[in-house]
Amino acid sequence: MSAIPAAADVLAPDLEVLDLPTVADRLGLPITRVHQLLRDGQLLAERRAGVLVVPADFIAAAGVVKGLFGTVTVLRDSGYSTDEILRWLFTEDETLPGTPIEALRGDRGREVKRRAQALAF
Repeated sequence: MSAIPAAADVLAPDLEVLDLPTVADRLGLPITRVHQLLRDGQLLAERRAGVLVVPADFIAAAGVVKGLFGTVTVLRDSGYSTDEILRWLFTEDETLPGTPIEALRGDRGREVKRRAQALAF
């Protein structure tokens, strides 16, 4: 089994995060499936005090936030690391307004993906 990729502790300490068992519970999946989502890049995690955690903003009522996987894929293909992707998703952008993850949660995924594609150039 391959290791689960995770960023360093790069996000604000007050940002709500969920441990993997809680993510599995909220998604209605076995923990092994959550591990696979992380390995496949459909979810991102960071390591806080040695524990893998996922930002709570990545989980919506219907599952993983729509558009997250596509946005992460575009950024990875552009050479961004997991640390850089997490920072970008949670960095305020007054032109959106808000953060890219807030825009994804607000069903403005097309604009977020367009901006992610523009970062490649």
